[in-house]
Amino acid sequence: MKQAMIIMNPSSGKAEAREYIQAAEEVLHGAGYQVAVNETAGEGDATAFCVQACSEGCDLVVAIGGDGTLHETMNGLADQQHRPVLGIVPMGTVNDFARALQIPLNPEEAIRNLASPRTRRVDMGRLNERLFVNVVAAGSLAGSLSSVTSEDKNRLGFLAYLREGIKELTSNQTHPLTIIHDGETWEGSSPLFIAALTNSVGGFEKLAPAAAVDDGLLHCFIVKDLHLLNSVTVSISLLLGNLMNHKDVIYFTAREVTLRSSKPVRTNVDGEAGPQLPLTLSTIPRHIRVVVPE
Repeated sequence: MKQAMIIMNPSSGKAEAREYIQAAEEVLHGAGYQVAVNETAGEGDATAFCVQACSEGCDLVVAIGGDGTLHETMNGLADQQHRPVLGIVPMGTVNDFARALQIPLNPEEAIRNLASPRTRRVDMGRLNERLFVNVVAAGSLAGSLSSVTSEDKNRLGFLAYLREGIKELTSNQTHPLTIIHDGETWEGSSPLFIAALTNSVGGFEKLAPAAAVDDGLLHCFIVKDLHLLNSVTVSISLLLGNLMNHKDVIYFTAREVTLRSSKPVRTNVDGEAGPQLPLTLSTIPRHIRVVVPE
């Protein structure tokens, strides 16, 4: 019999994730899986459970939670000799990776999708010695978004990120950055650098409309100026899927990018606080298979 492991974050989805375990088990049993359920209790648990699933030869790993849970789970697939297929039940605030793969954001629909016979190979990103699923951001704005608490995410949803972003825009802080890619070097001050693997970042599905989950590329944006008034035109460009053409934005694609700074710069990795610079980012093309809708 096929083996499946469910990795569930009980604090996701306004702490409602446990309510969907039985439904997920029923769908997987119906698809011929023997199912084990593991519940995370702290940082690193999802990665450890996924490593266990790889070592035990599981056929499928299902992540029930938000982008943070998915980030940890997918890090458990890194450099493993056996990598199970990944199923996703998105229950976070934004769920960018699920959006990019058109996986239903409704938990009941996403659970039914676990029985889909269709899979898709997708890229993963490497950040120094860890993996990322969707996006790496660096700068004052990226750091402020990392400070959003789980309680505020559950209570306010995307508005929690918006509130913190507005606070940071009023301060107009920038950081010196050196960005190296494809033999080119950019040096200057910026409040925000973004490297995205998919078209959806922060719930905006048109950030990089040309990005595909399997194109092997990082889609990068250097924002040169983002004061409060200028942010209006940047926001309009973002909503129209035209951010790459904004006068205060530099856009490029690359397979590897190095970030440096002469000052401490905070980062955000898949919605959570990340390491300080320097960083080297790269892509691992078509590294895992994900269950997607038929």
